[in-house]
Amino acid sequence: MDKVALKLTLFGLLFTCVNLKQDIDIYSFHINSTVTSRYATTVITSRVANLLNQSQEVHFDVKIPKDAFISQFRMTIEGKTYDGVVKEKEEAQQQYNQAVSGGQSAGLVSAVGRTLEDFKTSVTVAAFSKVTFELTYEELLKRRLGTYELLINAQPMQFIDIDVHIQENTGISLLEVKGALSTKDLTNAVTTIRADKDAWVKFYPTRDQQTKCDECSKNGLNGNLIIMYDVERQKQSGDLKVSNGYFVHYFAPTDIQRIPKNVVFIIDESGSMSGTKIEQTRLAMLEILSDLAEDDHFGLITFSGHIQTWKPELLKATEGNVEEAKMFVKRIKSGGSTDINAAVLKAVDMINNYPQEGSASILILLTDGDPTTGETNPVKIQENVKKAIGEKFPLYSLGFGFDVNFEFLKKLSLENNGVGRRIYEDSDADKQLQGFYEEVAVPLLTDVHLNYQGVTNLTQSTFNQYYNGSEIVVAGQITDNSLETFTTEVIALSKSTKVVYHSSVFTGDLSSDRPEHENFIKRLWAFLTVKQLLEKMVLLKDLEKENAKKEALELSLEYKFVTPLTSMVVTKPQDEEMQVAHKPKEEEKPNRHSSGSTKISMSIRVLKSSGNAHPLCYDVPLAQKFRLQQNVLSEFSMNGQLESFGGEGFSQIAIHYKTNHHLLLNTTEMIYNDGQKTVKFSWEQDLTHLERENVSLILRSNEMDVTMGNIRVVILLHKKDGDIFLWPAIWQQPKDVSLMGILGEADISYEEIPGSQTPTLKLKDKEVKTSWVMVKDYRFASAPAVGCWLVPFQAVAQRELSDFIVLQL
Repeated sequence: MDKVALKLTLFGLLFTCVNLKQDIDIYSFHINSTVTSRYATTVITSRVANLLNQSQEVHFDVKIPKDAFISQFRMTIEGKTYDGVVKEKEEAQQQYNQAVSGGQSAGLVSAVGRTLEDFKTSVTVAAFSKVTFELTYEELLKRRLGTYELLINAQPMQFIDIDVHIQENTGISLLEVKGALSTKDLTNAVTTIRADKDAWVKFYPTRDQQTKCDECSKNGLNGNLIIMYDVERQKQSGDLKVSNGYFVHYFAPTDIQRIPKNVVFIIDESGSMSGTKIEQTRLAMLEILSDLAEDDHFGLITFSGHIQTWKPELLKATEGNVEEAKMFVKRIKSGGSTDINAAVLKAVDMINNYPQEGSASILILLTDGDPTTGETNPVKIQENVKKAIGEKFPLYSLGFGFDVNFEFLKKLSLENNGVGRRIYEDSDADKQLQGFYEEVAVPLLTDVHLNYQGVTNLTQSTFNQYYNGSEIVVAGQITDNSLETFTTEVIALSKSTKVVYHSSVFTGDLSSDRPEHENFIKRLWAFLTVKQLLEKMVLLKDLEKENAKKEALELSLEYKFVTPLTSMVVTKPQDEEMQVAHKPKEEEKPNRHSSGSTKISMSIRVLKSSGNAHPLCYDVPLAQKFRLQQNVLSEFSMNGQLESFGGEGFSQIAIHYKTNHHLLLNTTEMIYNDGQKTVKFSWEQDLTHLERENVSLILRSNEMDVTMGNIRVVILLHKKDGDIFLWPAIWQQPKDVSLMGILGEADISYEEIPGSQTPTLKLKDKEVKTSWVMVKDYRFASAPAVGCWLVPFQAVAQRELSDFIVLQL
């Protein structure tokens, strides 16, 4: 079979992508999902036959909810089953690197989307043979706006059957089926059955029906099936489940009045918000203002390089005040820099200056970029905001798009009892903003504490606020097995009144009446614990962070969850390939490519090595701005913006020389300023030569040759598989001087240590484990494949990669 080789990098790993032949038959594609007390276990089974009289590559390509953890993957070929094994990520990567050094490739890819992640793999199947793929993932369904949602995805070339079984001991009060797979002719393919404590959804469309829905094609289904449901709430103290020494408590009372809220909206109107972003923000804010209750108090702050308030204090949401605020929103215009620190601190002052008795206070920040003026150090901003808020009320941060420093916003919110949420740059961005506001629009309780007797290893049990339509979930281990009754106590504030919920129930009454599901509470506890530990790691430092990481890793391995700390390794038959599945991170950009070759999330930098036969290479994450090279003596610096998820190089590069020479390059044009005049170049123009004092710019075909002082850099424009990116090549720089940046020193020497079981180099007087990999050398227009020793960046630079992150190019 002809293979189209395409080098990919996934968290530092190289992958080969293979063409898919069409002479296959997916004769069975079945999705079975069982939801037991909000905990969903979904199994996707695909059975495929090779119809050719020769072997060929068969692909398995599915999408799963990104809040889920994969817990099992297996392939069965000719009666033999190949199971995935979950390992610590570093161990899996080392095993993978060893496979690569032996000439093997890999074929499994994960990628982040708005609500889904891709899972792709492939295997060679013999002539007229069959393969069965089986993927299992688990998730705890969250209650939002009064319902739980189970999302199931189907893609083209998959003619499928879906079975969903929901089991809720308190009873099911609502059941709806939505999504593109329940439209047009497919409406008749959906069957729902409800009993007292059970509900079934069956989706068994004919082949003809599977081509007729809002997002279907002649090749089959393409879209989501969304099952929405809610449960009966028989006790205001909550729903308790106990099994095999573990418990889970679902708390969502409905017998309380809403609390009036004090809310300040902090809106970024800097230059980067121009166009569609600011228009969608205006639309969303107009709707949000209309939804304010009359006993709410609110404020509006817009910010760029300066801060503007609608009114200096919070005002009651009367009809007149809301209409006046809408006029203010309609006048919001974008322009200027971004002073996040001053804007948030101003909002905190507004809240603090308003009496909070009997009300709930909320800050909502919307921004699309990094802080660029005022206080620009993210750590200092986090410290300032945390000190100002003093744990009195939550801060919710909405990051618009993928240019925003989402990790910074996420930590800013988590430190202040809120959450960070990404707003995707789509046509429905205004609806996303409104949807988030609706989740926090109606506070019902504040300062919520859930207490239990005879338990340990509790998940989070204190909550700043409880909102209408949501649910608090706490799980833990029961240490006293002799308990005949299990006691709970919930203490909270409703307005300014203390409320207490007590519950004492016989443990025999709480045990599962379905023996086949006795372990689900234990797995739910592990799932929730790992999720919360990973979130907590964002806030912790040093030993506390390491302890949280260790606990999360141990649970991930014990329960076979693929999390950000683990990977799943699958060795294919006949040592054909090794595969490694990773859990992507939220800050990675969704894949731009809907089909065909897939580009993943990391890029590898190749370094020159003095006196050695082979170069070194190391990993650099995408979607970051980095100092590429800086020579203080030469007054030269070069910064670069790596492409977001899906790219292979740089989207922008900026070169600065002395105080007045600045060159900014992107994939369409170059702008040079010498302090007096600005000159623009296009990559499409003919040979051009520009000379200034100690500066030479020569534009050739897809190359800009830059000499500034004693440093020469060539910036290459690469066009590859529909992707366009820049790549810098430093061809001249002074030696024996201090150089700063991710491009490293001009020459780096190492020694190969013979006799090691794992390839080892002695680099800067330290022994470093390594592996031999092949990468593209984009310093040349032809981008030849080059072998190199893959080492950690820290081993080369003797510093952390984060030390070279810059906020501005």
